[in-house]
Amino acid sequence: MCLAVELTVTPPDGKLTANPSADRGAELHYRALERLYRSAPVNSLFASDLHIEGEGLARLTFDVTESCYHAAGAAHGTIYFKMLDDAAFYAANTLVTDRFLLTTSFNLHFTKPVRTGRVIAEGRWISGRRRVFVAESRLIDEEGDEIGRGTGTFMRSRFLLSGLPGYSAGQP
Repeated sequence: MCLAVELTVTPPDGKLTANPSADRGAELHYRALERLYRSAPVNSLFASDLHIEGEGLARLTFDVTESCYHAAGAAHGTIYFKMLDDAAFYAANTLVTDRFLLTTSFNLHFTKPVRTGRVIAEGRWISGRRRVFVAESRLIDEEGDEIGRGTGTFMRSRFLLSGLPGYSAGQP
């Protein structure tokens, strides 16, 4: 005897939406966050790109080159932190449409050195919806191995997203 099973995917907040204008507003917010990432001066130093995949989800691609190395010939830990923090931060900021979040703490775990190649940072919102948000992220190298993991807490700042270069429509 076979049973038919119907699966429903529920977003992190537990709400299903059937409102097309709400979906459109979320998409506009996600694309604005991507523009905000590209507009940050620090990101001109790295070959990287951000894609917001949906509420509570962010994916960062990063090309590690020798310019990122420490003296022993592998990517410096600051590179791991940057990728992990950015992925978790943007995953959390998908839930906040008015304010820029700030990292208040971040815990890192290094599991494998990386030398050169494409690294993917996957960020995922875990909890929080008002003032403090928790998100985690992981780094995957070209072989598909996890090379690092992190968990961060993020807090609403006094900075309006609409006032930041890159977030508003028409910005780079």
